Amino acid sequence: MVFGWGKKKQDDVSVEEVSQNKEITLSNIPQILSELGELRKSKTLAAIKDLRNNTAPLIDELIKICNVLEQDNLNVDDIDKHLAIIVVRGKKQVIDVIKKDVTPLPKITSLDDAEQLNSVLNQILKKVGDVLGRQTRVIHIFAKKYATQLKDNLEVMNNNHSEIHKLLKNYNSTKSLSDEISETLNQINALTDSRKEKSHKITDAEENSHSIQSEIDSIQNSISKTHSSESYKKYVDLKNSLDRFGQQKQKIINEINDQFTKISRPLSRYEHISSLDKDQKNLLSQLVANPFSVLVPSNKDSIIIILENVRKGIASGSISVKDIDKTFFNITETVEALGGFVSRVSEYFEKYNKMKNDLNSLKPSDLMSLEDDLDKKTSLLNEFQMKFETFQNEIDEIDSKIPLLVSEIEDKLQQFSSTKYTVLMS
Repeated sequence: MVFGWGKKKQDDVSVEEVSQNKEITLSNIPQILSELGELRKSKTLAAIKDLRNNTAPLIDELIKICNVLEQDNLNVDDIDKHLAIIVVRGKKQVIDVIKKDVTPLPKITSLDDAEQLNSVLNQILKKVGDVLGRQTRVIHIFAKKYATQLKDNLEVMNNNHSEIHKLLKNYNSTKSLSDEISETLNQINALTDSRKEKSHKITDAEENSHSIQSEIDSIQNSISKTHSSESYKKYVDLKNSLDRFGQQKQKIINEINDQFTKISRPLSRYEHISSLDKDQKNLLSQLVANPFSVLVPSNKDSIIIILENVRKGIASGSISVKDIDKTFFNITETVEALGGFVSRVSEYFEKYNKMKNDLNSLKPSDLMSLEDDLDKKTSLLNEFQMKFETFQNEIDEIDSKIPLLVSEIEDKLQQFSSTKYTVLMS
C-alpha cells in the first residue's frame, strides 16, 4: 500500500480450453510458431497501446494537480509556524518530484517501446509513490482534496501499469516457450541429420563387409585347393618328418653334454688360467657352455689340443682335481668320443639341411601370401562389423531420443496455443 492505493485483486485468469486437435509434421512447426508469435505480438502491442493511451491523460492530469497545488498556500498562515514550515517543505517535495519525474509516455510502435513504457511508468509510480508516502500526513491533513485526486489518479495508473507489466510478462513467457520449442526442433533436426549420416555409414559398412567376405571366401577356396593338392600333402608329410627328425638333435646334445660334464670342472679352471688367442678362447668358452655348437670338423684338432693342455695342466698341478686318474680317464674318453660326436653332428645337420631344402622346394609359393591376405581381410572384416554395431547402437539411441523430444514439443505447443497438436514423424 502506497499513499492509499494498492493493486486491486485480479480475477483469476482461466486457462484457455483446448479448442481443437490438429495433426502436423515437424516441418509445419516453424510456420506455426511464426504465425502465433506474430499474432501474440500484435495483440500484446494493441492492448499495451490502449493502456498507454488511457494512461497518458492521467499523466497530464497529474501535472495539472501539481500546478494547482503549487499555487495553493494550504492556509498555512492559520497554523502553527513550526508546523507551517513542515507543510510547506512537504508540499515543495511533492511538487518537485512530480515536475521532475512525471514525464510524457513514449508512443508504442514496437515491443521495445512497450518495455520502455513499462519502465517509465514504474519509475513515475515509484518516485511519486515514495514522496507521497513520506508526505502522506501533510497531504491527507492539509491538502485533502488533492489527496483524493492523487489517490484516484495514481490508482488507475498503477492498475494500468500492472496490466502492461503482466502483458509483457506473458508475451515474454510465450516468446521464451517459442524459443524452447525452436531449440528442441533444432535438436531433432540435428539428430535426424546425424541418423541419416550414420545410416549411410552402415550401408557403406555392409557393402564393404559383403565385398570383403567375398574376398575371404575366394582366398579360403584358394587355400583349400592348395591344401588338397598332392604337392601340399607331400609338403606336410615332409614337414612332419622334419619335426620328428629335429627331435634327434636334443638326444645328440644330451649325450655330448653328459660326456663334457665329466670334465667341465678342469675345463672351466683351464679357461681361467690359459693365455689363448681370441679364437681359441672363444672355442674354449663354447666347450664349457655349449659343446654341441662347436663340434664341427674344422674345430676337431683345436679341441683335442685344448683337452691335452688340460691334461698337462692337471699333471703339472696348475689345475687341481680331486681324482687325477679318473679325470685323465674322462679326458681320454672324451678325446676318443670326439670323432664320433663330430660325425654325428655333421651328419645331423647335413640330413636336416637337405630335408629343409626339400621342404622349401615343396612349399606352395603363394600359400604364405594367401594366409597373410586372409589374416588382413579377416581383421578388416571385424573392423567393419564393429563399426556397424557402433553406428547401429548410436541410431538406436537417436530413435529413443527423438520421440521424447517430439512429445516435449507437443506439450509446449499446447501451452503456447489453444490447440492440441499431434506431431507426425513422417
